[in-house]
Amino acid sequence: MFKAHTLEEINASGLNTAVAHVGIEFTASGENWLEARMPVDARTHQPMGLLHGGASVLLAETLGSVAGNLCVQPGQACVGLEINANHLRSVRSGWVYGRVEPIHVGRSTQVWEIKIRNAEQKLVCVSRLTLAVIQTT
Repeated sequence: MFKAHTLEEINASGLNTAVAHVGIEFTASGENWLEARMPVDARTHQPMGLLHGGASVLLAETLGSVAGNLCVQPGQACVGLEINANHLRSVRSGWVYGRVEPIHVGRSTQVWEIKIRNAEQKLVCVSRLTLAVIQTT
């Protein structure tokens, strides 16, 4: 399903963006899934010292948007239409790990499911992202 890619290419595309600022790193990919990790530290904390829900959403949207853009034709791109997230467990430090898989990959829209887990593989956040497929040329 995905276009040919390397993790190095995907990680390079996030340089000088919010993705790099918070330390998101793509770590693995398969035919129809991607994984990335994000540190839980001062960059991603809320004032109480917990993982900020917005940081989880940033990881989720990053995973879904990159996956979506690996599925479109030349001259097309994906942009976010809607994202939701349920925050299920708090994290104070370490890393969280996200995995994205498709629910629907159509000609004009895509829907992706993102699950974020802690180091013990306990579910921290579940998110659904809807993307619009647009023409760029």
